[in-house]
Amino acid sequence: MVAYKCFHCNKEVSTEYLRKKVRCPYCGSKMLYKPRGITAKVKAR
Repeated sequence: MVAYKCFHCNKEVSTEYLRKKVRCPYCGSKMLYKPRGITAKVKAR
């Protein structure tokens, strides 16, 4: 399951809610994003 976060209040918004509306249910903002995981850096020899 992909978790989206609100850009304004930084709370998670479920994908089930996003199927109905494209707004944050907590603050009403339309700006949502998918947080990225931590990337590992590998050094070449």
